[in-house]
Amino acid sequence: MKKLPVLLLKRVVVFSLLLSVFHVSRISADVWERVPEIIAQIEFPVFPDQDFLITDFGADGDGVTDCTDAFREAIVACSQAGGGRVVVPEGTYLTGAIHLKSNINLHVTENATILFSQKFEDYLPVVFTRFEGVECMNYSPFIYAYDQQNIAVTGSGILDGQAGNNNWWAWKGNRLYGWEEGMDNGNDDAAALFEMPEEGIPPEKRKFGAGHFLRTNFIQTYKCRRVLIDSVTIRRSPMWVIHPVLSENVIIQNVHIVSHGPNNDGCNPESSKNVLIRNCFFDTGDDCIAIKSGRNTDGRRVNVSSQSIVIQGCRMKDGHGGVVIGSEMSGNVHDVYVEDCTMDSPNLERALRIKTNSLRGGIVENIYMRNCDIGEVSDAVIKINFYYGEGDAGNFLPLVRKIQLTNITSNKSKYALYLNGFERSPIKDLYLKKCRFSGVRAGNFIQNARDVVFENVFINGIEQKFSAE
Repeated sequence: MKKLPVLLLKRVVVFSLLLSVFHVSRISADVWERVPEIIAQIEFPVFPDQDFLITDFGADGDGVTDCTDAFREAIVACSQAGGGRVVVPEGTYLTGAIHLKSNINLHVTENATILFSQKFEDYLPVVFTRFEGVECMNYSPFIYAYDQQNIAVTGSGILDGQAGNNNWWAWKGNRLYGWEEGMDNGNDDAAALFEMPEEGIPPEKRKFGAGHFLRTNFIQTYKCRRVLIDSVTIRRSPMWVIHPVLSENVIIQNVHIVSHGPNNDGCNPESSKNVLIRNCFFDTGDDCIAIKSGRNTDGRRVNVSSQSIVIQGCRMKDGHGGVVIGSEMSGNVHDVYVEDCTMDSPNLERALRIKTNSLRGGIVENIYMRNCDIGEVSDAVIKINFYYGEGDAGNFLPLVRKIQLTNITSNKSKYALYLNGFERSPIKDLYLKKCRFSGVRAGNFIQNARDVVFENVFINGIEQKFSAE
């Protein structure tokens, strides 16, 4: 076959590049039209106008009396009456697990605190849940709902999990969190759980709870529809704080989360659809928001993606990442929109992070971020890493593609972009427009990435040209 003349070849390359830039520019403008469409599909739960005070069912706000039965009886009475608000008045109320029913709004008033028990037995019997992306029977989350609809946790009060180095956090098996040689921890239990799907053991037979050491979540809605979490302050969780699983039409807004324990992610939508997270504050010991869809074989068995997720006007302080996808994302993640967020702390490591490996597999695509102000992060503003955790140790290639960032600014970081794909499965179609990264110490790290396009992008004041591996 004859070779093209050099001049013609150059023209073809330039023309192809211009088409690529034009194409992604057009997409970048159009994709945001979906955001109001997604929000319009998310219905707020509506409740009958009737209140059930937990104090009418024997609760005492002295912070010492066990109010577990009072919460349960108030919820049952409210449910039997057709729903409404279960109201927590001023005071401090000690309780074990709270299980919500359909049409219930747990309303925590100003100057009210729900103080969750430090006794592990208060979260038994076990319930159907997920631990790090794998289904099992385990301790109940502190606030839990399974297959319910029209539920809420609202009010300007406080939810305090009392987790710490003397209880749940020590189960991480890390000296930083109170564990010492010879003490029990959950590492062996986690390893056993992760093997069970590989051995074909069904979820209902993956039993943990008493005698085991897998930490639970703070708030988990499992297979729920029309969920609202609004305005509460949440502190000291055993691990993941807000965890919607297989849920649809979820609104999380005005929530203030301060929780610095191990794996203390702020919000983890998992295998969930139509999720709105807005005007929230995250100060966490792990990722602020981490979108997931199941782990390895179990994630592929359930095979439900996380999709149509909108994140607006949030503030991220400390954490491993501001907005994160993975690493448990074997069921795929797509159509995520992040806008008007602020992320800034020397203890925040990345702004946008995608973490995966060849055990997870999965497809991550159509991720959009715009108008975000990144002050300081300690690692990279944007990090996509295929070598997270176990690294390249499996046979399930992750695909990460179609990511667009517009009008992103940062003041201080080690890297602007850190992209580390596989040679046989490179990161694809990353487009940055009108971005300005300042105070970058090490520039970019780009390995095994294709179709990386810069348009009006500056690093330390120097304009960046088209770049691809």
